[in-house]
Amino acid sequence: MNSRLASLQPYPFQRLAQLIQGIAPPAGKSVIRLSMGEPQHAAPNLVLEALKANLAGLSNYPVTMGATELRQAIALWATRRFHLTKVTLQPERNVLPVAGTREALFSIAQAVIDRRVNSQRPSVVMPNPFYQIYEGAALLAGARPYFLNTTEANGFRMDFASVPEDIWQKVPLVYVCSPGNPTGAVLTHDDFAKLIELAQQYNFIIASDECYSEIYFDEAKPPVGLLQVANDLGIKDYRHCIVFHSLSKRSSLPGLRSGFVAGDGELMQQYHQYRTYQGCALPPPTQAASTAAWSDEAHVRSNREQYRAKFEAVLEILKPVLDVDKPEAGFYLWPKLPKDDERFTRELYARENVLVLPGTYLSREFEGVNPGQNRVRLALVAPLPECIEAAQRIRNYVESLG
Repeated sequence: MNSRLASLQPYPFQRLAQLIQGIAPPAGKSVIRLSMGEPQHAAPNLVLEALKANLAGLSNYPVTMGATELRQAIALWATRRFHLTKVTLQPERNVLPVAGTREALFSIAQAVIDRRVNSQRPSVVMPNPFYQIYEGAALLAGARPYFLNTTEANGFRMDFASVPEDIWQKVPLVYVCSPGNPTGAVLTHDDFAKLIELAQQYNFIIASDECYSEIYFDEAKPPVGLLQVANDLGIKDYRHCIVFHSLSKRSSLPGLRSGFVAGDGELMQQYHQYRTYQGCALPPPTQAASTAAWSDEAHVRSNREQYRAKFEAVLEILKPVLDVDKPEAGFYLWPKLPKDDERFTRELYARENVLVLPGTYLSREFEGVNPGQNRVRLALVAPLPECIEAAQRIRNYVESLG
């Protein structure tokens, strides 16, 4: 076996299962899971119809690059959404469909990381807390994670100026997540611009995970994206910049396993070759359904309305008893707790049959700080009545602590 597998830590949900093992929650209360960010809104009808209408495509091998119609739909959506008016996003050069962004966020590290940089082990910069795929991808590619703590003190945003010169010199890849998981923080135009400047100076790739970019609260102020800033700066061919988008959150289609990677044209050509060997082409019915999803915004606006209603109702219940605020975007709450996050999680489950995720399972101690300590992640993905019920149970538990 690959010796690097030993460096991987258990996935957060494995740790959660171990944490609550042996606990018997109240039989009279049905379980409510706020632990996993799995969207539960109904799949859009137009997507289901496109999927069914194209089942005959299962008789054909799909191509890794994806159908022309799908790449065109993706390019048109990204161009509209991020105002790409200066630098054309070319469907045949800058866009690749992927089988959900999880696999792409992992495989991009394997494709771009050289085992040695200047005779040193490379470092991959990433936020802390983080989506654990970033860490695992870096480790299995032979690199060392370099964490940037995102805390209340820095607005839960990555402070790129804090990275030492000697680290930048051996960085081939930087992961960013905006809106952030689990914090919901959004990187600013200036944040992205500074990072692009660093990428040009030190010749690294920016991998911007923007899976939550379509879940926000003000229709007039959608989160800014990496390609949007690169376009504004006139970065030719989006050099050094790639973004990852998914239909899982945007369209409530986690089981479709469909997303895309777009950006740096030269990199996309080489990544396409890598993916040809990797074998992650989307089935033709999935491609047809994805084309329909990227071409429609009505269901996405409806999706946002449902999340707004849940945040409004849940925060009204929780704010009087917990230190918690509405995020800038995304569907998570990241409350500060009155006690240890693991103990909070166990006791809440034991007393109220509500599952949340300890913050320390999403972060690492770095420079003496664990940004997830004494926090939990609440995913407001269940239907509105369940979210309200869960919030009331959480409040009951917190009030019982005195």
